[in-house]
Amino acid sequence: MEHDRALGLLSLAKKGGNIQLGEENTGSACRAGRAALILVASDAAENAFHRARTFSHAGKTTFIRVPYTKEELGGACGRGVCAMAALTDAALAQSFVRALGQPEKYGELLAELDARVARIRQRQREEKAHRNNIRHGKK
Repeated sequence: MEHDRALGLLSLAKKGGNIQLGEENTGSACRAGRAALILVASDAAENAFHRARTFSHAGKTTFIRVPYTKEELGGACGRGVCAMAALTDAALAQSFVRALGQPEKYGELLAELDARVARIRQRQREEKAHRNNIRHGKK
């Protein structure tokens, strides 16, 4: 049941434009620094796995091999098959990893994503306070 929730989050990511599908789009997102997490299908070729590793080093992000086949991953994203994808929203990536379960396997990744989401939320609060200060003056 948890796997269905994780696949549902991928579907939401597709609808919200927070996922890049395919090797080329994933590479572009990583090089641009927009990728929060790279997903590689469980039955993807070793070459795809090595490319994901290269992309993760280029974009300073993390990659995981998900427990889904290319067909399951592609089906959740509205494609026939998909061997590699990149989630571009850190909070969504955090929710996806939590939905996978297995906290002992993904504990370090979750800690990294938690810290990243906390930094993003802090930055958003600071931006909101700054806009408020500009509009109304500092109180």
